[in-house]
Amino acid sequence: MVDVEEIDRINIFQATMLAMTLAVSRLVKAMGSEPEAVLIDGNQTPHGRCADWRWPARAIVGGDGSEPCISAASILAKEYRDRLMCEAAEAHPEYGWDRNKGYGSVQHMEALRVHGPTPLHRRSFAPVSQMVLL
Repeated sequence: MVDVEEIDRINIFQATMLAMTLAVSRLVKAMGSEPEAVLIDGNQTPHGRCADWRWPARAIVGGDGSEPCISAASILAKEYRDRLMCEAAEAHPEYGWDRNKGYGSVQHMEALRVHGPTPLHRRSFAPVSQMVLL
């Protein structure tokens, strides 16, 4: 995971590359061995985009639908993120994160308008950055 401040500092794409690098690095440390290859769901890898990336990787567009290991990882990541959003909903119930999981639903956008952003909102997210400018 990469925190909100880091995402705002380096942008969402770079934060995604960093998060992948951190995930593989921690997995290597936990397993005590290097992967032969890392399969990535998407069209780009962190190679050349994140200084600490050091593993062979293959980007696969639609990989979550064609590679069982990516499918499994996607499910685990989504379940983990959903749990985090439900926890965030306890602290900030007006945003409906327990139901919309942070996606730009009508309720979420209305809550942003009425209550303003929380510390969990990315300041670089267009609806939030536009509010900050007002």
